[in-house]
Amino acid sequence: MSALPEVGLRLLDPRLPGWGFPRWGSAAAAGLDLHACLDASLILPPRSAPVLIPAGFCVLIGNPDWCGLIFPRSGRGHRDGLVLGNGTGVIDADYEGPLMISAWNRDDAHPIRIEPGDRIAQLVFTRVTRPVLTVLEDEPGSGSGRRAGGFGSSGR
Repeated sequence: MSALPEVGLRLLDPRLPGWGFPRWGSAAAAGLDLHACLDASLILPPRSAPVLIPAGFCVLIGNPDWCGLIFPRSGRGHRDGLVLGNGTGVIDADYEGPLMISAWNRDDAHPIRIEPGDRIAQLVFTRVTRPVLTVLEDEPGSGSGRRAGGFGSSGR
């Protein structure tokens, strides 16, 4: 297995170090906490359009064997309904622009308040595998016996 890549961080918001960035929530945490780099409080109404919130930095992965994935923070997602408007954000190794967090309130009734500096998402680094793709000429599923049933067709 190759060594871990060195990932560069270009801080765009001078408040980040004061908020404790960069840090993982614990020694075994997979996700790097991402802060809302807002100038004022933000209210996300229930089920309204997603809002892009600056994370205040650029990430420079560089190594094409790695990428970054942005996920919601578990507690805020479960307890408050704060999730990502795009499900999961993917940061390609060659992207060097500012990180933005697509925040969405999935709750049906209650607004969500986000304060400057709130930890609202997490960035996980993971390896990327690019298999060799082969275009096949035979029918789908001819080797597995499952065919094209999909979505639970193999049983419980």
